[in-house]
Amino acid sequence: MPEQRTELKTDDTTSRKVKDWPENERPRERLVKYGADSLSDAQLLAIILRTGSGKKGVLGLAMSLLETFKELRSIDAASPAELSSLKGLGTAKIAQIKAAFELGKRLMSESDGSKPVFSSSHAVYTYFAPRFKNLKKEIFLSLLLDTKNRLIRECKVSEGTLTNSPIHPREAFKEAVKESAAAVIFIHNHPSGDPAPSREDLAVTERLKSAGEIIGIQVLDHVIIGDGRYTSLKEKGIV
Repeated sequence: MPEQRTELKTDDTTSRKVKDWPENERPRERLVKYGADSLSDAQLLAIILRTGSGKKGVLGLAMSLLETFKELRSIDAASPAELSSLKGLGTAKIAQIKAAFELGKRLMSESDGSKPVFSSSHAVYTYFAPRFKNLKKEIFLSLLLDTKNRLIRECKVSEGTLTNSPIHPREAFKEAVKESAAAVIFIHNHPSGDPAPSREDLAVTERLKSAGEIIGIQVLDHVIIGDGRYTSLKEKGIV
């Protein structure tokens, strides 16, 4: 049976260099021998950080990171400036942390190689929620679909709030026309976590629906993703 996940102890291992630890306690060696799930959050972060800083060993730095931000999702949501406030985290370490979290998000949303089919708003939410998790800005995407609702490709239409970055139908449908898409689904996130549609959301949706009818590309839905929940404007009868 694989060894159980180790519990971290408050001792001199948090200040010692990893190379001075007993070999069976070193995070990298434990991961290779017992698997990543045998390591604590701090040990996994220590592998990402690679080295400590000053008198603080890499495990001590990882534990300080967890103590400061309390949970992994808060570390993910923290800006580079917020992370740099922790002594010992420079540009390289912050980039390593951000890259590791982003890879995890991409893995969660990656398909098995076949093109995803979006036959429901829940399917859209399940596929894209990991991508939008903890983003602090709004991203507006159009999903170009074929006649069987399979994804041809996704396109970024806008970045920023709908108030500050108005969605023009010309930009929203430009790639859909090029790809001869049969239909589109629009999707964007609310960084506040509340997916309730704003007046701007409703107005944009009405404009895009009308434009789609004119050019012959059906707007199947506009899905707004929040924190652990979503709103489908199709389900609300707006699309």
